[in-house]
Amino acid sequence: QVQLVESGGGLVQAGGSLRLSCAASGSIFSINAMGWYRQAPGKQRELVAAITSAGTTNYADSVKGRFTISRDNAKNTVSLQMNSLKPEDTAVYYCNADVQVFFTQVTRAYWGQGTQVTVSS
Repeated sequence: QVQLVESGGGLVQAGGSLRLSCAASGSIFSINAMGWYRQAPGKQRELVAAITSAGTTNYADSVKGRFTISRDNAKNTVSLQMNSLKPEDTAVYYCNADVQVFFTQVTRAYWGQGTQVTVSS
């Protein structure tokens, strides 16, 4: 019913930048929070950044001042601008959205397939 498709991952040197994008499509009535999570090998998935439909943002302490999350409510997209990347930012990054589907009163979380970000030292 709802698909999240990510793009923009890749390999970058430390200090470099990448921009991740995620587009939600399907039977979407509304989207509440959207966000980005990441999971490094052997570690749990963690929140990187989130943004509400009103534009309120929340960041993990480890990325504050380096990453910026933004969204386009009209296009159902969310982006993550990542600057001053560090090797410890290496992970699979997942897009997340809390979506209410048409003809339901239920809001649930949907996930993208993940995109690899690798930062070399």
